[in-house]
Amino acid sequence: MHLPRPPRRRTAVWAAAAFTATALAAGVMPAVAADTPSAAATAAAAKIDSSLSGAVAKGGDATFFVVLKNRADLSGAKKQKTHAKKARAAYKELRATADDSQASLRSFLDKKKVGHKDYWIANTVQVTGDQALVNELAKRSDVAAVVKQRTFKLDAGETSGAKVTTSRTDSAKTDSSADGDDTPEWGVSDIKADQVWDQYQDRGEGIVVASVDSGVQYDHPDLVQQYRGNNGDGTFTDDYNFYDATGVCTTDAPCDDNGHGTHTMGTMVGKNGIGVAPNAKWMAAKACGGSQGECVDSDLLAAGQWILAPTDHNGQNPRPDLAPNIVNNSWGGDDGTFYTDIVNSWNAAGIFEAFAAGNDGDGTTCSTTHPPGAQTETYGVGAYDANGKIASFSGFGPSPLDGSMKPNISAPGVDIESTWPGSSYNTEQGTSMATPHVAGAVALLWSATPSLIGDIAGTRELLDEGARDVDDTHCGGTAGANNVWGEGKLDILSSIDKAPHTAATVTGKVTDQATGAALNNITVKATDASGSVRTVTTGTDGTYRLPLAAGTYSFAFSGYGYANGSTTGVTLTEQQTYTQDITLTAVASHKVSGTVLDVSGKALAGATVELTGTPLDAVTTDAKGKYTFAKVSEGSYGVTVKPAAPVLCNGVYTGSATVASADLTKDVQVPNRTDNSGNTCTPAAYAWIAGSKKVTLSGDEDSASVALPFSVKLYGVSYSSASVTTDGLVNFLSSRVGDYGNTTLPTTGVNGVKGIVAPLWDDLTLDKKSSVQTATTGTKGSRRFAIVWNNAAYATGTSGRATFEAVFDEATGAVTLQYQSVADKGAGATVGIADQSGTDALQYAYNQSVLADGTAVRFTQGAK
Repeated sequence: MHLPRPPRRRTAVWAAAAFTATALAAGVMPAVAADTPSAAATAAAAKIDSSLSGAVAKGGDATFFVVLKNRADLSGAKKQKTHAKKARAAYKELRATADDSQASLRSFLDKKKVGHKDYWIANTVQVTGDQALVNELAKRSDVAAVVKQRTFKLDAGETSGAKVTTSRTDSAKTDSSADGDDTPEWGVSDIKADQVWDQYQDRGEGIVVASVDSGVQYDHPDLVQQYRGNNGDGTFTDDYNFYDATGVCTTDAPCDDNGHGTHTMGTMVGKNGIGVAPNAKWMAAKACGGSQGECVDSDLLAAGQWILAPTDHNGQNPRPDLAPNIVNNSWGGDDGTFYTDIVNSWNAAGIFEAFAAGNDGDGTTCSTTHPPGAQTETYGVGAYDANGKIASFSGFGPSPLDGSMKPNISAPGVDIESTWPGSSYNTEQGTSMATPHVAGAVALLWSATPSLIGDIAGTRELLDEGARDVDDTHCGGTAGANNVWGEGKLDILSSIDKAPHTAATVTGKVTDQATGAALNNITVKATDASGSVRTVTTGTDGTYRLPLAAGTYSFAFSGYGYANGSTTGVTLTEQQTYTQDITLTAVASHKVSGTVLDVSGKALAGATVELTGTPLDAVTTDAKGKYTFAKVSEGSYGVTVKPAAPVLCNGVYTGSATVASADLTKDVQVPNRTDNSGNTCTPAAYAWIAGSKKVTLSGDEDSASVALPFSVKLYGVSYSSASVTTDGLVNFLSSRVGDYGNTTLPTTGVNGVKGIVAPLWDDLTLDKKSSVQTATTGTKGSRRFAIVWNNAAYATGTSGRATFEAVFDEATGAVTLQYQSVADKGAGATVGIADQSGTDALQYAYNQSVLADGTAVRFTQGAK
């Protein structure tokens, strides 16, 4: 279990904030005489988190959340019949409520030139500001609470002697067949998951589990086959399957810089006896990590949103129909954060959630469980050891928040061996380790009983009914349900025994038509009349198994090197056993080649070209932008082209290619890079504007405000003035100096540099040979305004000087950065634009020698 316990005084703040939001949403107003100034001030002050008041009391800034009163009506989503429909309906209602209720607040913040990041899953807006802004926001009638952002940490005390083993690596199987699992870990066996495997031939097929944690080593040998982004042919699709809210991972692929997330995922789905549901698929959202295991509120919110509506790698094109069935949360803290709203949203979308009950116990004291696992809305999990004794650290109830029984259930959480980054294994303990046993158990239950998929209440009831009672009432409750064990020890075999066994079971074998050989890694998709899809892959013996609810289905079979196969109109009745074998025909192969061009139409050397959906290794373009795949089987594939560093304005190309009856020439021009707000950059024609009006700037660290001749927009916010610094920055939010230490964009944290245009952000100085000037050209409606740095010297002692400018275009809203001469070509500088909240940016370069004399780059701003 991670996230150490903050001071208890915060619980009262969050409980009050949650009550306020709930009461106001229900129309219950506090007994306050709003027509008296003192009463209004008191009501506003009551909305402010005490920790936030302390943070801004001495005139400093803090990052905080403005919680809106309105809450989405999710009753319609709950009534939908399928997981996909529930998720779509919940997402639509949540977005609509947030867009409507946040509109006035967003407008207010934009007018005040305050950056913000908006969340729809909890209807809150993230802001950085001072005491005056906090007070002003608290007075708004549409605001329920104003709450400081917190940073939590993974609990470093969970490791059980930090035992890292490699014996499993030596004997790990690559066999993906149903019989390819090793002797189960003690926890897997204790909850009787292995008996479910044997008696029900059920290993979680067709179910998708997720985690909000520190990430996952996606290519760990015991996890790689189950990653939903694994195309089964040596390639991976990370869009909609992994999200890094922390920005730590260096590529789009899943990473784990802590180990905690890889460990918990292994307990859910790991092969070779490690995981409870080894044939389920997994996806993940990274919201925690680092050696300190930090988890920030904003990252947890972003991850919570992504779980309900996964996006592509650019954070665009949300697909709630691709939401997971189950999400594991092996973290917690003494504050409820926003997870009441998030859990309610997940549950309405048919997503089962499991939360760790906390490691704050001492084996005796009651009310030691903590949120979110201590909240009534969540399914909280306690931990016990291999001797059947409750773990000394396991949090007890009743809930310190609302007095409800906690934990809800208990599972193995002491000396749990599981997967670990580096393709290794680690033994840990904590309610963090108990919780994924429950998540994996639900995968088994839903695979065996598909009629339960999305039925949160029915699932909890079956878990509770199947649990083995343990009599310990010293914290209250009964022998069958108490505040030490909850409903008792998890017993998934008993739960499945008690479940309604109405599913039809479809089995079959896929073979090569010509040779009769079994075909491994063939994807089998079953689609019902509502459009819901369940997916499994064939094992090494070509077989598959999939329990399905009664209904009419179409089946699709696909795999590299073979023509697709399908069967439609298959009607299944309850408890029917149905066999669907199929033979697939091998197809011919052809050469695929072409030329890759950059955004300006020039040959792009060093770019990586991938054919997704094939097992073929990626190829790299030569000096002329040429690439070749010698033999590609006939079929339709994805084409991904990734420019090599420095990428500059070159974006990632994604398209498709159909290889038919002949060699294929596929030429590609990569698109412009974009940020999440739709801003793009592109090389531009150089047209220098000489400065004419001097700006009073000098020395090493100085700034001055300049009036803008026309309204300039940055990330959708209009400005009439800007601050210009000696360090090559145009800052629209602050006149601050001391930003000589350039960073990557966006910059985060309270002290991050935000709301900027950076033509050459470096440690520069202005001496007698230097100056900063402005100039305006053109007529009204088509004016251009230039801010020009002339002969700026390098404070670091770098030889030479830099002359450059930022040009704002009245007609188009574009900003063009031009370089007359830059001595070090930008080797120590940041170039780009960044939004006002520190969450979005378009970085052209960071400490790269890419700025040629007499060149320009234009940033075209998209709609926000």
